[in-house]
Amino acid sequence: MSVTVLHNAKIYVEKGVFAEACAIDGNRFAEVGTDAEVLAHYPDAKIIDCEGKTVIPGINDSHCHIFMVAQNMLYVQIMGSKSVDDVIQRGKDFLAAHPDAKGLRGMGWNVVDFIEGEQRDLTRYDLDKISTDIPISFNRACGHMVVFNSKALELAGIDENTPQVDGGLIGKFSDGTPNGQFSDNASKLLKDIVPEPSLEEVVKEFKNTMKYAASVGITSVQSNDPGTVYSAEIMYKIIHDYHDAGELIVRYHSQNSFESIDEFKSYLEGERNDPRYDDIFSAGPLKLFKDGSIGGRSALLREEYLDDPGNIGLSVHSDEELDAYCKLADENGLQVVCHCIGDGAVQSLIERYEKIMHDGHNPHRNGIIHCQLTDMPMIERIVKDEIIPMEQPIFLDSDMHALETRITPELASTSNAYGSYLRLGQIQSFGTDSPVEDLNPFPCIYSAVTRCDKHGFPEGGYFPEEKISVEDAVDCYTYGSAYAQFMEDRKGRIKPGYLADLTVLDRDIFTIDPMDIRNIKPVMTIMDGKVTF
Repeated sequence: MSVTVLHNAKIYVEKGVFAEACAIDGNRFAEVGTDAEVLAHYPDAKIIDCEGKTVIPGINDSHCHIFMVAQNMLYVQIMGSKSVDDVIQRGKDFLAAHPDAKGLRGMGWNVVDFIEGEQRDLTRYDLDKISTDIPISFNRACGHMVVFNSKALELAGIDENTPQVDGGLIGKFSDGTPNGQFSDNASKLLKDIVPEPSLEEVVKEFKNTMKYAASVGITSVQSNDPGTVYSAEIMYKIIHDYHDAGELIVRYHSQNSFESIDEFKSYLEGERNDPRYDDIFSAGPLKLFKDGSIGGRSALLREEYLDDPGNIGLSVHSDEELDAYCKLADENGLQVVCHCIGDGAVQSLIERYEKIMHDGHNPHRNGIIHCQLTDMPMIERIVKDEIIPMEQPIFLDSDMHALETRITPELASTSNAYGSYLRLGQIQSFGTDSPVEDLNPFPCIYSAVTRCDKHGFPEGGYFPEEKISVEDAVDCYTYGSAYAQFMEDRKGRIKPGYLADLTVLDRDIFTIDPMDIRNIKPVMTIMDGKVTF
């Protein structure tokens, strides 16, 4: 195979260590060193002059839903809406452009972004202003609350007499009638009411989604699509087909959700053993859910929400259900990762994991996805139990504003605790949970480094003692994410023998003003030794 040499670069090797050049032989790094050394060893190589630009390992998003991103590209684009009226207008504009639509879906509205008009959650009557003839569902940015219009409720037979759902909440107006807000398991009551884009449309759009991911420097995703976007069986076939055709330009590590223990058992006996899995399409952990979100007041807390007395959030799965899943995973040597945002959820999951420890250790590297609200004893327990925090620092952009009214300052001061984990020696991984947030990793790194929102608020950062350095943030997004999938021996570093994944940046992430990190753009991305952007 021909060798490619990147030179005249500032290549990040590891904390405090940089190189000038690297050689790629096939899909692996062959050498990393000075310009003179590498160029001399490979005189016939294809040469790429990086013109002094900074090169970092390929970004590895340790938790997202990339097929949901593809799906979402076919929805009404409501992320970033500045007001209730803005959401309504975007729906009207989409319907005008698609007059034959049988229903409308959207995802991404967030009350924190409403800087004009009323700052409140959407209701059915807001969506009725778009249409009362077709069903409409607009997901909140967190994905844990969905608002439906009156037509959708009518088609589903939902009224004031509809009983509440375990692990979910049907929102009500003061007169007891449904307000259109359905949280977590309650949204399943209307699961098939609003038509989805066709499977063929989403599969086709996935190509564009991968291209976008590569354009923002992503070479790997750990994606929870099986069992969430489509059934696990359908999702595996789609990704296998892409992989078999050589069309995956982003490494795909599946995070797998199931409707039942029996479905999970079938996976363990069948799909998990498919011989086609490799370093491009790899079989990942069991993915579970414990609670909801902060924005939707469904994150499970140990004490009631300050602004919603009596409400401690939701438990999507009972402890008994989680125990059964965790036990079966452990018996089969499989890693478990679980969505936990509230401190009540985190505490519950720690207890579940401690039941399947092996001589005080966590050999399967079980992890907590999001792992947001914690106190210091809980953090120390996570570190002692070797549990991996799999975090999304970009959530701070909106959550820091919501937390002021929902939890105590004491709890907030030890939450999203990136600095504390590093000081205690715990490896952690970063991601975006896209489409909850954009796949772009640089706003996420910005949030971890500055702990400011996109407007630079607050000055000095939100509980600044939990800030981390740029090098540490890059490590969390590369080496830490590789560690979370047992691939740290071959991915996440630019070193000889490692998989040739990297991204070349338009500015030096290590020396620019941290407030400018969110604006960084890759100029080249390489995955498996091939240029993908």
